[in-house]
Amino acid sequence: MNLPRELDRLHRRAVLGRFANGFGMLGLASLLADEARGGIASTSTDLMAVKPPHFSARAKRVIFLFMSGGPSHVDLFDPKPRLAADNGKPLPFSMPHLERTRTGNLLRSPFKFAKHGQSGQDISELFPHLAKQADKLCIIKSMVADNINHNGACLQMNTGEQTFSRPSMGSWLTYGLGSENRDLPGFVVISPSQPAQGAPLWSSSFLPAAYQGTLIADLKDPIANIKNPKSTLADQRKQLDVLRQLNTLHQVGRDDDSRLAARIESFELAFRMQAQAPEAFDVNRESPATKSLYGLDDPTTSIFATQCLMARRLAERGVRFVQVYHTQTSKRKSCQLWDQHGGLATELPANCAATDKPIAALLHDLKTRGLLDDTLVVWGGEFGRTPTAEGTNGREHHPFGFTMWMAGGGTRPGYAHGATDEFGWHSVKDKVHVHDLHATILHLLGIDHERLTYRYSGRDYRLTDVFGQVVKPLLA
Repeated sequence: MNLPRELDRLHRRAVLGRFANGFGMLGLASLLADEARGGIASTSTDLMAVKPPHFSARAKRVIFLFMSGGPSHVDLFDPKPRLAADNGKPLPFSMPHLERTRTGNLLRSPFKFAKHGQSGQDISELFPHLAKQADKLCIIKSMVADNINHNGACLQMNTGEQTFSRPSMGSWLTYGLGSENRDLPGFVVISPSQPAQGAPLWSSSFLPAAYQGTLIADLKDPIANIKNPKSTLADQRKQLDVLRQLNTLHQVGRDDDSRLAARIESFELAFRMQAQAPEAFDVNRESPATKSLYGLDDPTTSIFATQCLMARRLAERGVRFVQVYHTQTSKRKSCQLWDQHGGLATELPANCAATDKPIAALLHDLKTRGLLDDTLVVWGGEFGRTPTAEGTNGREHHPFGFTMWMAGGGTRPGYAHGATDEFGWHSVKDKVHVHDLHATILHLLGIDHERLTYRYSGRDYRLTDVFGQVVKPLLA
């Protein structure tokens, strides 16, 4: 592609400078100096084009509700009468020889359980609103993970790998399927305060950079500088066309660097988002009844309610993967709210009160709008908590057996899968590893987890690495 000869270096710098000021993006001029990095490149800037699944999909999109810190399964979904009966006694078998398992005696749950719905799902009194949605839930009571610390466990739950940087699940999905809405990001992360692990949880790692998650941290101003106060859309279009020509010239000979293609597409996406994003993220456009349903009018629930309502609005607009992190309440800013080493009797109820109504509203709203059938909702944290006591009112990290649940998207409703032992320590029936969970999620979206691969540094990588089996009983 030829540029006019009069478009010399000074003119190019001026154009880039005006464009950067208009969009509020810093450092765009240095774009032309990027160096190629490793990885397999694509010369196409249409990286988010919709791609066909490997087979017929049950779900089109995912909303992952991530409870950062590790919610206690024995206090929420996995009642243990034996734990109550033996409260205060030593665990009658040896704990794994790890620092974090050196806890005290057995600690009964201070909360009551009841069976709910026609399915008779066991749900704690801490989730009264979610209990009304019991027949929509596919509860996995036999989850296991490999890491007992937050960093490694969060990485594994979000990326499949507990040590090294790997692409996140949302990145793999947008890489494999693209996005149905070209005017919004295909992978959105909604987190008012970031988890301690930060961006690696939604990174694209060695996948093309276009597939990384877009972080929404400010719920009142989700996309900063979305409007250009100085240039018309027509002028911006001309600037983008010139910028694309320059970037295309720079890309020649640098086909192994996906970052340039991703940046080109990010400018185009930013341009298109000016019309779509303000409306998509504006929960105030919802009816008073809907806002009340989610709990926007209650200080206890307003933050997570806003996150869940944003997630529904994005899902119905074709965003492929929405990750909603519960990391903040109206009274407390914390990265790991569900990390109850102490304060179990007060902090866990506060976390549940902040999330219960919004989550139940999300499931009801998706169902009412005809979206739940092809929207997969996933709830859980990086692990559970020990059935034994830490101090007098807390529980330690516990990856040996814990609970997660899914709803919609082709999952089996009103079903409880697997079991832990009579104390809630070990997964003893129909064990589901994190890799199995990821394989099942991909399967629901029409993807064979063994075929969704990306070659990097001489080997083929996948979300499930060399592990994982689809858990077929979880499928409707």
